[in-house]
Amino acid sequence: MIQLNSIKKTYGTVEVLKNISLEIKKGEIVSIVGRSGAGKTTLLQIMGSLLNPDFGTVEINNTNIFNLKQKQLAKFRNEHIGFVFQFHQLLPEFTALENVCIPAYINNQPRKQTEQKAKDLLAFLNVSHRTTHKPGELSGGEQQRVAVARALINNPSVIFADEPSGNLDSKNKTELHELFFKLRDTYNQTFVIVTHDQSLADMSDRIIKMDDGHIVL
Repeated sequence: MIQLNSIKKTYGTVEVLKNISLEIKKGEIVSIVGRSGAGKTTLLQIMGSLLNPDFGTVEINNTNIFNLKQKQLAKFRNEHIGFVFQFHQLLPEFTALENVCIPAYINNQPRKQTEQKAKDLLAFLNVSHRTTHKPGELSGGEQQRVAVARALINNPSVIFADEPSGNLDSKNKTELHELFFKLRDTYNQTFVIVTHDQSLADMSDRIIKMDDGHIVL
């Protein structure tokens, strides 16, 4: 489902990614681990089309994403890719329900249908009682669940998560990790997760270990 071929990325004189090739299958939960500075987040951002490689190709569902023009790439990203970040990145002026709906609105989905789907997702994630609350009124775990719902609203092919549990306490961390597997089992959802959390990595279908811009495991 995801195919990376000979990915290279350099910042100044520092070669951050050194000829990375990788394949990820549909329905896999893959954790990318390694020390800080190993290139994990850079690799995730390139896979998620947020950052261009200097060399190499990224294919998602047989589409070479960096051959797309800017508007085409933005549309592809919105329709096929979901993101979950450590600090949630929810818009503070909108309610939980509104935050979840935003990607679907950008994709010109009907309002009534979108709101119902958002409510269904929030219910599935056990935060339906918080739909009218703004992010500042939610706990860290609730905010992250809303962020997961937002990532799912357009039925993406893959969700890329960058340290998704890094800002959570142990209880919410465990619940979030279990949630990823519930989503995979329910929706056959693919996850690629950058994490320093060994317990999450150990639960994954596959661990990719990086060191100094290389995949070493």
